[in-house]
Amino acid sequence: MLAVVGIGAMLTAAPFLLLVLNAFKSSSDYSQNGPLAWPTTFSMQAFEGYLARVDFPLALWNSIVISVVVAFVGVTLGLLAAYGLGIGRIRGSTAVVAVFLLATMLPHEALIYPLFYGAQSLGLLNSIWSIIIVFVVLQGAFATYLLSSVMSTVPKSLLEAAALDGANRRQVLWQVVAPVLRPTMSVLVVFFFIWTWNEFYIPLVLLADPASQTVPIALSTLRGQHSIDITVVNAGSLLSLIPTIIFFVLFQRTLSRGVTAGAIK
Repeated sequence: MLAVVGIGAMLTAAPFLLLVLNAFKSSSDYSQNGPLAWPTTFSMQAFEGYLARVDFPLALWNSIVISVVVAFVGVTLGLLAAYGLGIGRIRGSTAVVAVFLLATMLPHEALIYPLFYGAQSLGLLNSIWSIIIVFVVLQGAFATYLLSSVMSTVPKSLLEAAALDGANRRQVLWQVVAPVLRPTMSVLVVFFFIWTWNEFYIPLVLLADPASQTVPIALSTLRGQHSIDITVVNAGSLLSLIPTIIFFVLFQRTLSRGVTAGAIK
């Protein structure tokens, strides 16, 4: 069994290792020896070429701002909306949750025209705030659907005990419900960050200005404006992956602490 798991892990890591190898090859080394050969010398030529063609620090900043704001604001918005649906027991809550679920199922291609003209009319075209608003709503809808389902399973005795202790609705939300949901919210923050970071289609349409483009959009310009250099594309892809890997590794500890803090005793 251990051998099977090891083989599976190697197969999973193989594309990433291949990406790293080709990112540190020179163009001539790649042309002569191919993508599977070990680099004759580890060269930074591909990284230098990528940074010369793309304003990577600006694209990186745009992606970080968009992804972080969407992840945390989307989860917070979902928590507040789900509190009314899962705990408040508002009328028609099932229909409201169904609408949120439907919103998460709509393909982005069906939304692009109203989003484009809406951003244009509001003066937000080529602004990262257009992407932030769009994805806060989309991710918030998914967070509302998921968190409201989890909140409906919170024991009533826990809420009644908080009420007997004199806690108002706001205190019940932030001091009782939120700690219980912390593991779920931590997972949502990680997923929303990665999903938003990797988004391509909507940012491609709404962020035509290079000054507002994200890392995936900046990487795609290598194919449209320049002859394709595979080593440069690999170097850019590796640089675009590093922030998401760092974010995921850092949040692994948060997930573990959240499971302990959110346990119902």
